[in-house]
Amino acid sequence: MISIGGTIGTGLFLASGLSISNGGPGGALLAYSLIGMMVFFMMTSLGEMATYIPVSGSFNTYGARFVDPAFGFALSWNYWYSWALTVAVELSASGLIMKYWFRDVPSWVWSASVLVIIIAINSFSARGYGEAEYWFALIKVITVVVFIIVGIFVAAGVLGGVKYGFQNFTKGEAPFVNGGLGVLSVFLLAGFSFMGTELVGVAAGESENPEKNIPKAIKQVFWRILLFYIGAIFIIGLLIPYDDPLLTSEDVQTSPFTLGFKLAGLGFAPDVMNAIILITVLSAGNSALYACTRTLWTMSHSNMAPKIFGRINSRGVPMYAMLLTAAFGCLAFLTSLFGDEVVYEWLLKASGTSGFLAWVGIAVSHLRFRRAFIAQGHTLDELPYRAKLYPFGPIVALLLCIVVIAGQGINAYSNGKFDFLQAFGEYLAVILFAILYLGFKIIKKTKVVPLTQCDFSRT
Repeated sequence: MISIGGTIGTGLFLASGLSISNGGPGGALLAYSLIGMMVFFMMTSLGEMATYIPVSGSFNTYGARFVDPAFGFALSWNYWYSWALTVAVELSASGLIMKYWFRDVPSWVWSASVLVIIIAINSFSARGYGEAEYWFALIKVITVVVFIIVGIFVAAGVLGGVKYGFQNFTKGEAPFVNGGLGVLSVFLLAGFSFMGTELVGVAAGESENPEKNIPKAIKQVFWRILLFYIGAIFIIGLLIPYDDPLLTSEDVQTSPFTLGFKLAGLGFAPDVMNAIILITVLSAGNSALYACTRTLWTMSHSNMAPKIFGRINSRGVPMYAMLLTAAFGCLAFLTSLFGDEVVYEWLLKASGTSGFLAWVGIAVSHLRFRRAFIAQGHTLDELPYRAKLYPFGPIVALLLCIVVIAGQGINAYSNGKFDFLQAFGEYLAVILFAILYLGFKIIKKTKVVPLTQCDFSRT
């Protein structure tokens, strides 16, 4: 449920309409299918490593052990930064969502309330985070399943009085709109929608039975993606034409899910969807704070962050690491409040791109993990879970991630002109990663770890 909670978010509930508008129903389905395949391969790579060495903040540790300590250092701070900015994003979003019901209450009141709630949840222990995320995820799952079922009835004419069939798949330029560029633009959007699936690996060190539970979660990822994303995109494509201007809006009242429920005659849809999107924000903020806290805790024990962040309280929670993350999120949020929108937008773009860099880290670490495992005389029978289609899987995941990262620059071109400042914002995460990697490598004089010296200890 942690894995599924990480995948279903505002990217599906709000941004899926933009995907169909940019690429058409066929282009959106193709792009989400390719990203789904990439995520599946990435998760199987993470699963193989996390079941054999279940450590908290796992894949950052793997980067240091199996590639280069400098690589692990850059991955760790990159991942911490990515999720710390997510805390700020969710604080901002909560204020906008609550405005739907309480227009006269200042947004900062709701943002502060959400911050207190997610800090309280994470303060209870890993069990508190896991329990909350379970119920958040369950609500999102039920919403998507109900939407798909209702959408099928609407498309067939059973609800709403109009039989849509497949007419929107053949309207105008559909099913593929804007050709290859349309698919690529959806490819970028789809990638951001799947951010968070790797959280099951971050939580591996605190799982009750990682050798049993993590493979179980990994095996279900593909079917979850197929049902929840591909299924929902297919239904939206059936019900709403790609050229409907409402698809490009990010208002909850024009969410593709809201529009679909309205076509079924459910007039209360906006209120229900706003409540569900609020739960999505709580879920994302909850997960972001957990991921940041565990990453910073791991870094402190690997001499990559001050020791104070490695201290835990009687409930096993790294409170200092959590408070620093919360403070950073607040500072980023305040930046947006005070009108420095250019810097804030740069940070947000860098946060999204850094998620792909984390996936690159997983793929590279797994390729090295398997080679080192064999080089040190181990056999594949010793692995509790074995990744599918190795080495094809991690190589495909790596190449697709690189395509997405490189493709960010497309957004800097508009009407034949190149916007340098926008391009800088798109590639800021890559620049920061390079600075972290090279800086640590030069100062610490680290080298790529020889395959025969990679550390397979489970602590």
